[in-house]
Parts: sequence; structure tokens; C-alpha cells
Amino acid sequence: MNSQKDDSTSAWKCYFSRMRILSGIQPSGTLHLGNYFGMMKPAIELQEKGEAYYFIADFHALTTVQNGIALRANVRELAIDFIACGLNPDKAVFFRQSDVPAVTELAWILSTVTPMGLLERCHSFKDKTARGLAATHGLFAYPVLMAADILIYDSDIVPVGRDQKQHLEVTRDIAVKINETYGSVFKLPEPSIREDTAVVPGLDGAKMSKSYGNTIEIFAPENALKKKIMGIKTDSTPVESPKITENSSILGLYKLVASETDYQTMEGEFLRGGTGYGDFKKRLFGAVWDYFAPFRIRREEILKDPVFVDRVLAEGAEKARGVSDGVMRRVREAVGIG
Repeated sequence: MNSQKDDSTSAWKCYFSRMRILSGIQPSGTLHLGNYFGMMKPAIELQEKGEAYYFIADFHALTTVQNGIALRANVRELAIDFIACGLNPDKAVFFRQSDVPAVTELAWILSTVTPMGLLERCHSFKDKTARGLAATHGLFAYPVLMAADILIYDSDIVPVGRDQKQHLEVTRDIAVKINETYGSVFKLPEPSIREDTAVVPGLDGAKMSKSYGNTIEIFAPENALKKKIMGIKTDSTPVESPKITENSSILGLYKLVASETDYQTMEGEFLRGGTGYGDFKKRLFGAVWDYFAPFRIRREEILKDPVFVDRVLAEGAEKARGVSDGVMRRVREAVGIG
């Protein structure tokens, strides 16, 4: 019986190790805690569990960053920061989206079968235009390019937040439409939604986002980081009174960077009263600073080798194109242009 159990476990591990994991992140500005705990940390953990393909989504970023110099700088900083935070180029294929130009060709092919109604139902376009972004074709067709990103690498698993789940469903719908039209062309990717990933609160209590201007940057200088954290909005509860724990930005952030014991201690002090918000913020700053200390050291090491990041991205792009070229041969043959 033990032998059968061992064989079953080994088979499962072997199967999972063949899973291709695909995820991307936009170079839309300085990385913050929401980026790290929402996308980067899960991606870094998953690079140990499958064949990971992670890309810097610079094509996508063009919908919000329309300054060439800024975009190039953002791409480089993101690459440095992601590696500093634990992405291992020996375990994950890491590359720029634009270094695989066939992805835009695939996006066009997919768009020829994508129903307008499918895109009109996507809440992301409505949310972003409501916040003031221009209602461009690129923003509207964003889910089609995202589908191309996923399908061009024969991806099996796509880690997504709940706010991106609809886009993954759109990807599957488009893949089904292609398969119905041209035969069996694409495999259907599966979403991986981490139930334990909470929304990272920003300085104002809303979800941390560059769009809201409420972020805490991962690699901010010490004084700037402390100033940001000390600026977290709180209510006027007196020092001696118990504090509300529900939806507390301080507690929400502290839970991410502190030990369970330290978190329970702070939560207890919230409930008992006798400690002011200023003291809690100082403790939060210390925990954030200490949590990212090893990453700051790694980042300094990366900066000492100016060509390291360029080499990582170039090698990653070559590997990515090796996969995408094969998929595109299959697609072109199916649709009649190859």
C-alpha cells in the first residue's frame, strides 16, 4: 500500500512539474507592496512548482505610459526589482513581452473571431475609463492581447487575482471560438486563484494601486518609506481607547510582513487600547523595512553588473520565442496563412 501511495505521489509531482505557468506584470511605475504580495510573491513561489514563464507586459503598458523614455526605464527597474525579490532566471523564463512580436500577430488573429459583446461585458474597460483613462481601442481590446499572451505559450496554469478572473474566462472563450472555427488549435488554460491572497490595503484603506496614489514602494529610501507609512490615514480614536480592527490598513499591512505572533500581539493591543496609532505605524515601518532588507542587498548586487539584467531578458526572450514560434506555425497552418 505504501508503494502504491508513493507511486501516486510521484506521478502527481511529475505531472505538475510539466505544467507551464504563465504570468505577466505591467511596467507602469515604481513597484509597491501591492505588486509584490499580489503578483510577485506568488509567482516566485510557483517557479519552484512548474515550468514558469513570466513577462514584463510593455505592450499592455502603452495604454497608460505614453512616454518612451519612461517606459524603457520602468521596464529595466521592474526587471531589477523582480529578480532582487527572488525571481530566479535559472528556474523561470523571464522576458519582455515586446521581444516576442508574434504575440501581436496572434492578437489580431484572435480578434477576428472575438465577439464584440464578449469585450463589451468586460468590467476592466468600464472601470478604467470611469477613472479617467482614454477609451482607446487598445484599452478596449486589452483582453484579446492578454489572451494572446497566454495562448501563444501553450500555458496550462495562469495565476490571476479575482479582478483578472474575467479576462482568463475571456481567454478560454476565445480559444474555444478558434477551436470551433479551425479545429483543435489551442489548449484551454486554467486559472489559479490564491484564496489566501488578501487585497493589499493602501495608505487610504482602499486597494493599493498607482491609480489611486496610495502606494508604499518596496525599495523606497528609509526616510521616504517611514514618511509614507506614518501618513497612513486613521480615525481620531484616543490613545487610551480600543481601536477598530476591521479594515485597518495598519493591521492589514502588518499581517503581510510580521510573524503570526507579532501580528496577534498588535491585534490584541488594538482591542485593549492604551497604544496610539503613531506607535503602531512605527512598528509597521520597522517590520516592512526588515522584511525587504535581504531584497535591498540583492538589488545592490544586481546593480553592480550593468549587463546582467539585459542578458537575463535576452536569454528569456530566446526561450520564449522557441515556444511561441512552434505555436504560431500551428496557428498559421490552421487559419490558412502559413
